[in-house]
Amino acid sequence: MMRGHRGFTLVELLIALAILALVATLAYRGIASLTTSEAELSRESRRWRELDALFSRLEADMRAALPRSARTSDGTEPAWIGSPRSDGNAELRLSRAGPEFAAEPGSAGQRIGYRWREGTIEILYWPRLDQPSLATPQAYVLASDIAAFRVDYLDASGAWNPRWPIAGEEPLPRGVRVTLRLADGASLERVLVLR
Repeated sequence: MMRGHRGFTLVELLIALAILALVATLAYRGIASLTTSEAELSRESRRWRELDALFSRLEADMRAALPRSARTSDGTEPAWIGSPRSDGNAELRLSRAGPEFAAEPGSAGQRIGYRWREGTIEILYWPRLDQPSLATPQAYVLASDIAAFRVDYLDASGAWNPRWPIAGEEPLPRGVRVTLRLADGASLERVLVLR
């Protein structure tokens, strides 16, 4: 009578456990791969948002540039100064429309700048538009993992120059070309027409 009810043998049970272990391992690898992909996608998305914010900020500040030079204790500084440093990366300072940090009658605007420093792009804020020569700006990081930062300026003849101001030109350039080389080797370029 008991012969009709047969259970699993030890070999069948071990084979079922091996198949279950294999399926569990494959499922774990699939979930781990999805988690890694999601983290990578999130990191890449954050990176592109950071770069988009950098270009938006640069464009807004450059479009708000004023042709007003800044007074210093040594004389005056041109409204827009841009040049490559010894390491080949650009540094620029400009006068722009906007409130000052300290209320000062008769001078509206800000003195700001951009520079590459140790793999980052920083924005610089000076305390006032007109200031002593030794005034120290506050620096804030806008983007990281930047290998190179280059800015070229368009003159009236349509030529691109690595420096501004240029003798015989207006205080502000006609256009600006910003080139970033990222740490991973990719290169981005944005051209802005200013006037």
